[in-house]
Amino acid sequence: MQDTRQARLLVLTAGGPNPQVMINALAAHFPNLAVIEEDYEPKSAILRRRARRLGLAVALGQLATMVVSRLGKRLAIRRSREILAQYGVSAERDPLLPVTRVASVNEAAAHQAIARYAPDLILTISCRLLTRQTLDMIACPVVNFHAGINPAYRGQMGAYWALVDEEPEQFGATFHLVDAGTDTGATLAEIRLAPSRDDTIATYPLLLTAAASQMAPDLLRDVLNGTAQASVPEGRSVLRFPPPVWTYLYHGLARRIW
Repeated sequence: MQDTRQARLLVLTAGGPNPQVMINALAAHFPNLAVIEEDYEPKSAILRRRARRLGLAVALGQLATMVVSRLGKRLAIRRSREILAQYGVSAERDPLLPVTRVASVNEAAAHQAIARYAPDLILTISCRLLTRQTLDMIACPVVNFHAGINPAYRGQMGAYWALVDEEPEQFGATFHLVDAGTDTGATLAEIRLAPSRDDTIATYPLLLTAAASQMAPDLLRDVLNGTAQASVPEGRSVLRFPPPVWTYLYHGLARRIW
């Protein structure tokens, strides 16, 4: 059995408070943890991609929801602090953790950094989907943390959609193996919980990340030791996107699902 204290764990992320919670929790158990942090994808690129898939009106409506959500994060500062205190976690950057900055986790510089670090295990959290080329050059297992329950709530804002769909039992998060699809890899573990009345679309991801960070070290040790049990989730498979602003406002005003 591998000495996981010596394991080289690499985290791929676009950064931000929520991934930092997970990174900090793992760093306490994996001294050889390092981070590759990519730049945020430009909003213009996101808009173009979604417009091709969903239509320009829906894409613009989703962009408007992102703006509203950003405002919501400012209003949710008190609740965010409560979540951090409840789970005893921190969203502050650790200046001692090695971080390599790249434009994208799928670019050559990121590939070189991954090869240089030679990880035993990679965790992805809040970053771009890994391309086939990127996956092909990685020689170790890759695990993703997804703030939703697969397969019904793949993609984005799965916890929000679980409440909208009147499936509160599906409010949760998934650790799964990464393949070429969007949250389609075999499930390693799930966590399900009930949000507070004070939680909103702005705090659901933090709540799920903080809760999941408690189980992450043991799960990743199991992956490293080859004892993790992966299973293919059953049921309907739906790729989710942020709600357009009219959908968000309707469910917020009519059903108090913010």
